[in-house]
Amino acid sequence: MNAPIEDYALISDLETAAMVGRDGSVDWLCLPRFDSPACLAALLGTEENGRWRVAPLPGGPCTRRSYRTDTLVLDSVWETSTGTVRVTDLMRPRSGVPCIVRLVEGLSGAVGMRSELRLRFHQGRVVPWVREVGHCTVAVAGPDAVWLGGDGQVRDPGDPDATVWDFTVTAGRRLALTLAWTPSCRPGPPAPLSVPAETALKETVDFWRRWAAQCRYQGPWREAVLRSLITLKALTYAPTGGIVAAPTTSLPGRLGGERNWDYRFCWLRDSTSALSCLLRSGYRDEATAWLDWLVRAVAGDPADLQTVYGVQGQRLLPETEAPWLSGYEGSRPVRFGTSAVDTFQLDVYGEVMDTLWLSLRAGIPMPAHVWDLVEALMGFLLRHWREPDQGLWQTGGPRRQFTHSKVMAWVAADRAVRMGELLGRNGFAGEWRAMREEVHRQVCREGWDTAQRSFVQSYGEPRLDASALLIPRVGFLPARDERVRGTVRALGRLGHGGFVRRYAQGGAGSGQADGIEGAEGTFVSCSLWYADALAATGRRREAREAFERVLAIRNDVGLLAEQWDPDTGRQLGNAPKAFSHIALVETAFGLSRPPPPSPTRGTAPSPSSPGAVRTPRIRPG
Repeated sequence: MNAPIEDYALISDLETAAMVGRDGSVDWLCLPRFDSPACLAALLGTEENGRWRVAPLPGGPCTRRSYRTDTLVLDSVWETSTGTVRVTDLMRPRSGVPCIVRLVEGLSGAVGMRSELRLRFHQGRVVPWVREVGHCTVAVAGPDAVWLGGDGQVRDPGDPDATVWDFTVTAGRRLALTLAWTPSCRPGPPAPLSVPAETALKETVDFWRRWAAQCRYQGPWREAVLRSLITLKALTYAPTGGIVAAPTTSLPGRLGGERNWDYRFCWLRDSTSALSCLLRSGYRDEATAWLDWLVRAVAGDPADLQTVYGVQGQRLLPETEAPWLSGYEGSRPVRFGTSAVDTFQLDVYGEVMDTLWLSLRAGIPMPAHVWDLVEALMGFLLRHWREPDQGLWQTGGPRRQFTHSKVMAWVAADRAVRMGELLGRNGFAGEWRAMREEVHRQVCREGWDTAQRSFVQSYGEPRLDASALLIPRVGFLPARDERVRGTVRALGRLGHGGFVRRYAQGGAGSGQADGIEGAEGTFVSCSLWYADALAATGRRREAREAFERVLAIRNDVGLLAEQWDPDTGRQLGNAPKAFSHIALVETAFGLSRPPPPSPTRGTAPSPSSPGAVRTPRIRPG
């Protein structure tokens, strides 16, 4: 059996990441980038698919663990019958090549330890050629070489496929191991192996604490907000500014099922909320880098706009399956790459335009070629916004007229008008305003279900969808509008165990809105959207309760996966999920503000008029 998803902590060097279990085992590592093939893949199989465990010889989970304050440096402590030992795990940002440092320190008594490294290249499949070079061990397979250096290690003659070192630590003694990747064509050990572990530790702690000190949030949930921001930074590919949705693939939305997707890429649907989260938290450099990645990635024909891109902006992300991996708790197939690049989603046009608008309002200059992009995207939308698509959740089956997709088409037109007014570029403003008004009328007519007093997932169908909670957030209707209040009340029916599903689940054998059989867990981001919508509609006590329920399901080091199963009390889906942590930060900011004053009767604009749109909530960077 695989360890629970919530047993894993994250370490990252801002180019890739590793998942470290409570038992001291690194069970997931892709080198040299987030989206590279895995060389440690026990998370999706067994130890024979690759792991690196450093822990006391008897095994078992650590007694306690935590990140060092305001950092991504992980301390795991084991209290054994013979003594106490601490293992400190970190990845050094800006080290030149990806590396993991594992520092073992005796705190009391004497503890027998074992380091067992089983490298398996090409997604946990290929056993490398391993040899000793001086005081180091190097494993080579194809283009990859991984070096292991430290204070002494030996190969277990009884297991030629592993590098094992047994040792004992006593109180006050420290030993270190460093693992680093290089291209196999380069001779000699990489530079990080010559850096003292104490130096690497100090530099990494200092890096993260300097970064954390920039955080502007000072509300009641600062610890949770800062941990989420650190996690978001950890999921950023520093060379380009791209933010991956998660560092993992194929962690299931349903145990034993086929809801297994690769999230090691950058989704446009995350763009506006990611930028807003970073700007309002004080991280202008990261926001600008994310914006720059976005503009480069979407460059080209607007008809070719994808929903997802690679960390370097690459478009080709072919989806393959790995039948040699048994899957997390038997959840198969295990997928690498994503077919989501081929879906048509109108909402991403709104996300891109909203991101550009928020950046402009924050004072980030808009070059002329970016305005050309605005005009090109709007030209495409003017011709195609009436078409059906596959929606926010990338559903299977025939395309439909998704309400959220149309709302985001409205957002695109609204933000284009606003940017044109701000920049004095009004050549197409009349067409964009006309589109904005037509979309608004259509959504209010076709997306509204009179019987349920709610906006629904798609035109002419009664299924509820949590994406309707974003209607007041994007400014389509003000929160005080009775249609918004009715929608929030109706979407309470998506609740399960105090959390919110992304849409109404089908009955047994009926399939789901995404065309895949089997129910899934509740969505963390949707539960946070619900809390935000409750607060916006004046139900602030319920909003705080909903928010704090989400805080309570974070794991012991503050991380959230994509989903939560209230029935089993387990996290589900890829982890940690950027969208979950972004939503946490955004909701914390929303709940930390004082409630808006009640409007004076007769002074508010008509809620169905574009003039009623409120400016998206953001503090300029």
